Amino acid sequence: MATPVEMPKLGNTVEECLLASWRKHKGDMVSTGDVIAEIETDKTIFELTAPVDGVLLETFFEEGALVPVFTVICVIGSAGESVEGLSRNDDAQALAGADDPGQAVPQEERVTQLARVVPVNAPALTGQSRLSPRARRFAREHEFYPPSVEGSGPGGRVLEADLRHLAHLSSRVSAPPEHQAGRSLPPTDAAPGTGGLVRPPTPGSSAVQMSSVRQKIAKRLRESLTSTAQYTLNSSANAGQLLAVRKKMKGSASTADININDLVVFCTVRALLEVPDLNVEFFDGVVHRSAEVHLAFACDTDRGLVVPVVRDCQDLSLVGLARRMKELATQAVQGSIAVDDLSGGTFTVSNLGSLGVESFTPVLNPPQVAILGVNAILLKPTRKPDGNIEFVDSIGLSLTLDHQVIDGAPGAKFLKVIRDKIEHAESLCTI
Repeated sequence: MATPVEMPKLGNTVEECLLASWRKHKGDMVSTGDVIAEIETDKTIFELTAPVDGVLLETFFEEGALVPVFTVICVIGSAGESVEGLSRNDDAQALAGADDPGQAVPQEERVTQLARVVPVNAPALTGQSRLSPRARRFAREHEFYPPSVEGSGPGGRVLEADLRHLAHLSSRVSAPPEHQAGRSLPPTDAAPGTGGLVRPPTPGSSAVQMSSVRQKIAKRLRESLTSTAQYTLNSSANAGQLLAVRKKMKGSASTADININDLVVFCTVRALLEVPDLNVEFFDGVVHRSAEVHLAFACDTDRGLVVPVVRDCQDLSLVGLARRMKELATQAVQGSIAVDDLSGGTFTVSNLGSLGVESFTPVLNPPQVAILGVNAILLKPTRKPDGNIEFVDSIGLSLTLDHQVIDGAPGAKFLKVIRDKIEHAESLCTI
């Protein structure tokens, strides 16, 4: 019996996913557990596996389609088995821009399908047979219909990035003169039909399309900087006891994998319990306080920055916290992390100290109002009580805050508290 395979719901807030690539194709034999497709959300990539053995009888969407959850995307069954009536995806296919894989779609029918999404007052754009689903959505939402577009996607397919780039150039060129004051535009060549100016590519350069995950990261960072009043406080703490605790734990099999970052995060959680003003979210003009510490931590992956969240950190021991962070980090790097584990954080820690960074300005992750940057441990001169100078191991701390909610004094208080936690790590970070 043929088995339909649906687009999974990868999180409570996820309503649609991008069909990034097919790993199996129509006619391929598959076994239970074989990866048949890669699915993308704005935060992670998920491998969709075959629920049964059989032949991949049909696929209903092209790569790059944005598909609603619980929509049938393919069918697995016995060779020659009919798939009629198993899809019921006509509306979803039109929105995603997928062809009926069983037959060629006439151009006039495709234009009719696209017209459901893009108004008919854009004949040139609706006539694009290789318009990606995100490009159509962008055109509809922004009412942006250039007379012609040269797509940068496979086979000349028009991508959202193509339309977004042209829209940006058009708005920049048409901006009032006062918005251009003090800016000098480099020499450019006009691109036919774009309505704007385009810088010619540097000779010998190559163009690489940003992944959807990277585009989402870029969008969130821009929104963060434009929707908040960010400022950064820098400090440092004596890391002597931190290093001593780490050295002691390396000698025990049960704690050998606990690192400096784990210790700093544990100190951060304890500091947030004493200064709860920073453990809040701010949206719609309201400050939402949380009794629990849901700590997010920045994690670098091949697909870009991912920020897993460890929930209810206030109830975890040092070992429990370190173990959970490593589990989530591994899942993030592998691309198997659940979407629900990438949201709901109330405070974030970003550690670049292991890469030798001495100071940086971490960017807020709204609606959070604070993020702590952890820097490298360096020798720093310090005056002793007797007036003599000694060099001590110091760890740098960079705290970015939203001035809409947190003034300098509460931020400085938090830094003072976390410095105290770090400098007394031997009594705090017990097993």
